[in-house]
Amino acid sequence: MSIAYLEKLNDAQRRAVAHGAEVADGGPAGPLLVIAGAGSGKTNTLAHRVAHLIVSGADPRRILLMTFSRRAASEMARRVERICKQVLGAKAGVMTDALAWAGTFHGIGARLLRMYAGQIGLDPDFTIHDREDSADLMNLVRHELGFSKMESRFPTKGTCLAIYSRAVNSEAPLDEVLKAQFPWCQAWDKQLRDLFAGYVEAKQAQNVLDYDDLLLYWAQMMAEPLIAEDVGGRFDHVMVDEYQDTNRLQSSILMGMKPNGRGLTVVGDDAQSIYSFRAATIRNILDFPASFNPPASIVTLDRNYRSTTTILAAANGVIDLARERFTKNLWTDRESLERPRLVTVKDENEQANYIVEKVLENRETGMTLKQQAVLFRASNHSGPLEVELTRRNIPFVKFGGLKFLDSAHVKDMLAALRFAQNPRDRVAGFRLMQLLPGIGPQTAAKILDAISADPEPLAALQEIPPPPRSGNDWPAFVDMLEAIRKKEGWPAEIGLARQWYEPHLERIHEDAETRKADLLQLEQIASGYASRERFLTELTLDPPDATSAEAGVPLLDEDYLILSTIHSAKGQEWRSVFLLNCVDGCIPSDLGAGSTAELEEERRLLYVAMTRARDHLHLITPQRFFVHGQYSQGDRHVYAARSRFIPATLLQFFETAAWPVVAAMSDAERQARQQVRIDVTARMRGMWR
Repeated sequence: MSIAYLEKLNDAQRRAVAHGAEVADGGPAGPLLVIAGAGSGKTNTLAHRVAHLIVSGADPRRILLMTFSRRAASEMARRVERICKQVLGAKAGVMTDALAWAGTFHGIGARLLRMYAGQIGLDPDFTIHDREDSADLMNLVRHELGFSKMESRFPTKGTCLAIYSRAVNSEAPLDEVLKAQFPWCQAWDKQLRDLFAGYVEAKQAQNVLDYDDLLLYWAQMMAEPLIAEDVGGRFDHVMVDEYQDTNRLQSSILMGMKPNGRGLTVVGDDAQSIYSFRAATIRNILDFPASFNPPASIVTLDRNYRSTTTILAAANGVIDLARERFTKNLWTDRESLERPRLVTVKDENEQANYIVEKVLENRETGMTLKQQAVLFRASNHSGPLEVELTRRNIPFVKFGGLKFLDSAHVKDMLAALRFAQNPRDRVAGFRLMQLLPGIGPQTAAKILDAISADPEPLAALQEIPPPPRSGNDWPAFVDMLEAIRKKEGWPAEIGLARQWYEPHLERIHEDAETRKADLLQLEQIASGYASRERFLTELTLDPPDATSAEAGVPLLDEDYLILSTIHSAKGQEWRSVFLLNCVDGCIPSDLGAGSTAELEEERRLLYVAMTRARDHLHLITPQRFFVHGQYSQGDRHVYAARSRFIPATLLQFFETAAWPVVAAMSDAERQARQQVRIDVTARMRGMWR
């Protein structure tokens, strides 16, 4: 193809972008699977495919693009606009502004459910619970059913929600989920069924949906042929990024929308499927081609633009041993003679010392701290390193701090907006009322019970006598809700909630001034949304990172080292990467080696870690670990073997080394050192005679 804006793409990328151009009837092409290896330009390829469709005459309003974060969808839309400008000039802005159906599965699901609410028995004013709110509602039902007072300890609210979510997203029977993921809860099968039935009834009575409902209701819609045809008919093209991270429910949605696959494109990499703990299944991408007749076309992107030849050789060697995968061999023209280093150290303290020394050496050669990352299988693996970095005054960020919406004051503000929009949202009302002086859990529950049966709950709230010790705070609370409910204008409504809440903030929290800054930022974020409904939906589905509540971010240093779990590092890249604890028991994790499927995912985790590196890769294998209180002998050292994913046959791809390097000693030197030790010991004994 000679189209100018495609000239920078390689041959495989162009085949993916232009797929369907030869369709005789001019309609959408058959299904396409793009297997995009690590660092192969996946995002750029998908953006070019969307832009190519628009430039070729496709209606952008009839293109559905689903990514796994709102940020990724926004970045994709910006890339599409830049590409279209090369061809369409001034018209590009108008065309790409119409690319309105770009977002996450959950975000798109929420929009469609509001549109079709009348056809599926939903009130379109439903509110959406985040995970914490859902767990609180689960706990209320758990308590009402008497399960919190049983002789044997019933599973906690968080465990109950996790079981429910896994069953919904995996489309698996409850008994199978309990046996496979929660065996310690199998005795509670009947009670859990009663609990989940009560939880569903409570959500429906309160007109709330949780995260899982956004997919579950959407999938149920797709099971109805007429609705499925109508929803699927809205879009000529449906494109999904990171398809290896989808669950069974998401696959059911896609197959319901596009049963023949026409216009359906999915992009992903089976070798980077590492989220089974979220109910994602690698089967979705492995089985995709055979789901259609004729089978889906497959385009493989195997040219890597990130890593060196030697790093890719080692990574390819690791993933080649996988039991089942799409065959590909990543290649690059970034030649290098430096092989990845497989470094043996005595223990975790020496591992920390090795990393610090190498990080500082890299910095002396002009590599910033931010261009380097230390990755690990589990967050607790980095403890000794964090101590050493702190001792050496090296700034670092460990990914996984608090989320903005996890802070109490922000959740209070959102509860005010949610309760004003949906007064049947019991969790929001329960949280909100207890902010008032003199109102505890029992009083709040009685008030919510009293208004729940009224068709106009807020009107009923105005008729309730003020609780005895609430004083003037009660009428101010009711007036605030009524003012927001009247929709006096967005985002002015959030200002009303903030003005009402600030006096309570000062009474409840000692650091009120710091928290006020977060509320002002929340108000600023709100101004970027068209309505209260859109704000609450999207903020719940894709919360921003923490601001003042963020843990570990240096405030004064512009440069800092990155510490991250492998899961959090997916999609990222650094010039130099260090992988901690490349030993059995850590990778694969002891908890991840119970079945063949789990073991294969652990192998993919190692592959993902290795392919984050651009120029330098260090895999570190401590020979022993100090373990506290896990054995009958008490605290003790345990010895570890190199990860089984790097057998002897793969050592050819690595430079093996021990650290620190100890120079060979002559017999005379060894005897002299032994004599010094004996003399010092004798002197120490003599001090106490």
